[in-house]
Amino acid sequence: MEASFPEVTDVQLAQFKLMEPLYRDWNSKINVISRKDIDSLYDHHILHSLAIARYLKAQREEEWESLASPQSGLQVLDLGTGGGFPGIPLAIMFPGTRFVLCDSIKKKTIVAEDVAHQLGLKNVTVTNARAETLPGKFDYVVSRAVASLTDFYPWVKGKYSKSILYLKGGDINEEIAELMSRFKMKKGSISTWPVDSWLKDNYFEGKFVINIL
Repeated sequence: MEASFPEVTDVQLAQFKLMEPLYRDWNSKINVISRKDIDSLYDHHILHSLAIARYLKAQREEEWESLASPQSGLQVLDLGTGGGFPGIPLAIMFPGTRFVLCDSIKKKTIVAEDVAHQLGLKNVTVTNARAETLPGKFDYVVSRAVASLTDFYPWVKGKYSKSILYLKGGDINEEIAELMSRFKMKKGSISTWPVDSWLKDNYFEGKFVINIL
């Protein structure tokens, strides 16, 4: 991580390291992360979440710098956050940006809220709600494969001003084509970035950051 994000402070590194014992403790009570995957929390969940940050840094530098500003004032919605991914790792990375972590399943939001509290994240609000009930508009929406693109997009259409940053794997070309057709999107409104261009583990093969304007 330090090689990719040399600006990360000791405080942020300590927060990232504290995530594992916190999630292990919660996972012993609530199966918020699959039992077989908890040993890969850092690689498969924390780093996977930070692929959004890495994509911005590599491909959209101005947006990266805006989010990384200590007083960015930007607001990000993490929809379908589950236990806090990708929202919590991104909130650590961008402490000047406000994050709203939303999930319709109460027990998952309890975990996300406690982890954010234990990490001392003042820029995180957790809400137990459905997307369509959320008031207001955000700068960005982030999410990690909670639904197909054609199902997900209507939930957040009109709720963001800059873009959706969606972590997704599988046959994304077919999903993207269907999304563009159904919602009559302009050419160039969706771009993709392969996560394995940064994280070389085979786990990330076929996984992408999808940027929807």
